[in-house]
Amino acid sequence: MRFALHVLISALLISAAVYLSRRYPRGAGFLIALPLATMIALPLSYLEHAQLESITTVARSIAIAVPLVLFFLAPLAFGERLSLSFWQAYAIACLSLAPGFAIHRWLTQWI
Repeated sequence: MRFALHVLISALLISAAVYLSRRYPRGAGFLIALPLATMIALPLSYLEHAQLESITTVARSIAIAVPLVLFFLAPLAFGERLSLSFWQAYAIACLSLAPGFAIHRWLTQWI
């Protein structure tokens, strides 16, 4: 039951951000980029496990991951200039996550 509640809360907040993206794309982009996912995941994780040490580790991992997300966003941000369709840019973006994830794994060994 708790998992279904987490899914419902997450789905409603993400859907609201997607709805806002039509009228306020810059604001929605900011919310979707980090705060929305982080603001959903951290409190729900804490309520689920009540372990501050685990939340601290997740927060450090997020801090390392934020700049690495650029691997994913770059093809989408510059797809129009490169004459890529959305799906081409999206496919390249998904493939670009591999080096970002490898760097993230390497960097998080020390936290």
